[in-house]
Amino acid sequence: MDARLDARIDQGTVAHTKLAAAWPLFALRVRTERLELWLPTDDDLLDLVDLARSGIHPPGEMPFGVPWSTLESPGFERGFLAYHWGNRASWAPGSWELGLAASLDGTLIGMQGMSASRFSATRTVHTGSWLGRSFQGAGLGKEMRAAVLALAFDGLGAQFAETEAFLDNAASNAVSRALGYADNGFGSLAPEGVPRETRRFRLTHEGWRSRPRSPVEIEGLTGCQELFGA
Repeated sequence: MDARLDARIDQGTVAHTKLAAAWPLFALRVRTERLELWLPTDDDLLDLVDLARSGIHPPGEMPFGVPWSTLESPGFERGFLAYHWGNRASWAPGSWELGLAASLDGTLIGMQGMSASRFSATRTVHTGSWLGRSFQGAGLGKEMRAAVLALAFDGLGAQFAETEAFLDNAASNAVSRALGYADNGFGSLAPEGVPRETRRFRLTHEGWRSRPRSPVEIEGLTGCQELFGA
């Protein structure tokens, strides 16, 4: 039994190595004091579907600009997979969206996203995330965001990071302020057909550098620079 398990692990390692050689983003790893973030494989996406389906926010609330989290099966599962497959298929140095799986001690806890348009010119990234409900309230959302901000500012040479959340999304807004973002006006989104006001935030490279930060380790970035347009 152990030999068969070892063989499957070896096969999985070889397959992932070949996958990363063809698409270097699969070799990218971002590690914080507690978390590891990486581009999910299809098997990871299936596990993330289950985590998201188990609950991200209370019933009756909608923290996202697109109401994907409340779709019924099988639309939920199909939409989730299609979204992430679409990000892979449409990736270009001039326009990309990176959705990273996040784990705590080997357990998936959610996803942290980062996107950019014309990054080589604008040097601006946008972020968004979700976290399983059982992992909320422990500072993990802040740590996830700090991880991709380190990737953006320290790894890719970003100059600005922007984010947006509904006024009543206290947790997201608190994370933005705790990480040094400045208020950047208001917006409006209508995920369920009714406009709701949002607060926008912006963090500069200088603002990121001005505060002490916990260490973040970035692995496998060298082979990805061209894909990011960095």
